Amino acid sequence: MSRLSFFLQRLVRMDWRKMWKTTAVLKKRSGKSRLWLLADMLRCGLRYNAGYMDYMIAEMYRLNDEQKRSVITRGVSNSIVRRMNDKAYWHYFDDKTEFNTLFADEIGRKWLRSDASLTEERLTAFLADLPAVLFKPLEGSSGVGIEKFDRSAWQDDPHGFYTRIRGMGDAVLEELLVQHPEMARMCPTSVNTVRVATLLGDKREGIVYAFLRIGNGKVMDNVDQGGMAARVDLETGTLKTVAADKAGNVFTRHPMTGTEIIGFKIPYWDEVKALCERAMRKVPQMRYVAWDVAITQDGPRFIEGNSFPSHAVPQFAAHYPDGIGILTEFRKFIEV
Repeated sequence: MSRLSFFLQRLVRMDWRKMWKTTAVLKKRSGKSRLWLLADMLRCGLRYNAGYMDYMIAEMYRLNDEQKRSVITRGVSNSIVRRMNDKAYWHYFDDKTEFNTLFADEIGRKWLRSDASLTEERLTAFLADLPAVLFKPLEGSSGVGIEKFDRSAWQDDPHGFYTRIRGMGDAVLEELLVQHPEMARMCPTSVNTVRVATLLGDKREGIVYAFLRIGNGKVMDNVDQGGMAARVDLETGTLKTVAADKAGNVFTRHPMTGTEIIGFKIPYWDEVKALCERAMRKVPQMRYVAWDVAITQDGPRFIEGNSFPSHAVPQFAAHYPDGIGILTEFRKFIEV
């Protein structure tokens, strides 16, 4: 799809009311007029395939043209995914049961598909020795619909729990991972996962970026659920930037635990990298995948793999104080 076609398609689908509200926020942040911001947004839409959320998250109003060319906007991200990932193979990642089956060794936990074929007896047997489970809808993203259930939810009324689970729709039930104590020190309410993107590029193959996704009080660490993220140094596994959330808030310490962000070291980092670099070759038709990795006391475990990686976290302005964005890293692997 050409830049112009993408731009026109976005114009047709635009939520104009939300865009107008966004300009009010940006006017306050930048000190620039709404007219200037709207004109620059349109220019960035045409030249860099940037939507108004891209423009806000990357703070494109403060960037020059060279810097803007280094931002992974929605249009650029979409073109990379479509070029690198054969849609005939997306199902291995989009279907949670297929992913858990294919990557059983990397998952390393019990799971069960909850659909019309699930009997109460099978569910009861699955739950027998588990202290807690996660309910994950078969379809959906950004952590929507995921719920945590402790043993108390089924212990006294297994039939009631079965009825409740089946009433919530088709899903996967997974044994709840217990994260490494060091990861819990950052935020204990969620399993804080590392988002590691691998790329089987024409120039180079390996890990293109990594971010630690950190919860902020909810069960999920996802930025669409109020979480935050910080960039990971690929060599050392330490956080090298402040944390930031989708609203543009910046954190040098975790607001709940007071844990310092910059310099925090992720346990088992070499094992995390090795895990992702092995996994990226299992479905070579999927050349660009973002893996969500939990760190347990016994090492890294996959939560999921993403066939269409979100471009939001890799463009948070706070992670690029010099204004040069993540596309410089992609260009080491592919032509962008």
